Amino acid sequence: TTVKARSCVTTWRSCSVEIIRKRAYARAGLLGNPSDGYNGKTISFSVRNFFAEVVLYEWDAMEIVLAEQDRARFRSIHDLAADVRSHGYYGGIRLVKATIKRFADYCELQGIRLHERNFSVRYSSNVPRQVGLAGSSAIIVATLRCLMEFYGVEIPLRVQPSLVLSVETQELGIAAGLQDRVIQCYEGLVYMDFSPEQAEVIDGLTCYAYEPLDPALLPPVYVAYHTELGEPTEVFHNDIRGRYNRGEPAIVDAMQRFAGLAADGRAALLTGDVDALTAAINANFDLRCSLYRLPDWQVQMVETARACGASAKFAGSGGGIVGTADDAVYPELVKALNAIGTAVIRPTI
Repeated sequence: TTVKARSCVTTWRSCSVEIIRKRAYARAGLLGNPSDGYNGKTISFSVRNFFAEVVLYEWDAMEIVLAEQDRARFRSIHDLAADVRSHGYYGGIRLVKATIKRFADYCELQGIRLHERNFSVRYSSNVPRQVGLAGSSAIIVATLRCLMEFYGVEIPLRVQPSLVLSVETQELGIAAGLQDRVIQCYEGLVYMDFSPEQAEVIDGLTCYAYEPLDPALLPPVYVAYHTELGEPTEVFHNDIRGRYNRGEPAIVDAMQRFAGLAADGRAALLTGDVDALTAAINANFDLRCSLYRLPDWQVQMVETARACGASAKFAGSGGGIVGTADDAVYPELVKALNAIGTAVIRPTI
């Protein structure tokens, strides 16, 4: 959204400030993850209950305003330690800065001349951290949307996810795949095919095939996340990447099987086969669990949900789960997961 506000006051006059405000939503990986980084296939949907918001307006200098996650002042050593446990060592400033830099690089390579006006930018986020709901990439997507509007630059929708991914992989060295960026740029419910034969280079970035699906095809779903524990994305992806790059047969085969489950899930959605979708979701987690030992508390979340009659798998890197649960099962599911420190929501898609 863009609004006009009389909020800039100088010594002699007031001036009209155009405020650009953009959001990007959390997401849940329904099927196929983490094969998106390995030429696989996935299905993901938006979780509009949580979002990152970026506000940008013209300013006399280029300014990135610190957010709560970026604070450097603490009440005590224990407060600092608690902050690191909750937010890690990095806030969102590096994400915003890297997005601005990458946007400038993209425009230069495309021969797009940017105007010389400066801006102030700040971000906020209510996406639960380190539970696999894609809060970091949401900050990048929201920042990119602000920059596109401020500079009047139109980047093709299919290109945007690859540009966002390059912010993390090339600028910041973060291991990641395209799934999160695709669903956050497209929104809704999307089936993604990252097979090599789908690859197409556009504006110097490799893009794949993305198929929006009607969210009404979904049966009742839930998203749950641990309110105290979490795992940074890098902890999971870096280990898998190394094993995949070494050609470990179990990992290479698993990525192909993850992709197959996403294709099965797409077919189940299009035919209304809830049982097949449920089976694919459960198989996705069982396959992931077979690759290596997962933290007990993460397995407990899935097992607790399944014991209530729901399907369950990781929503992302770990710490959050997603699955199907009809209205008859849902109250018991909420009660059981709440008892182990896990919040449960019906996602707004």
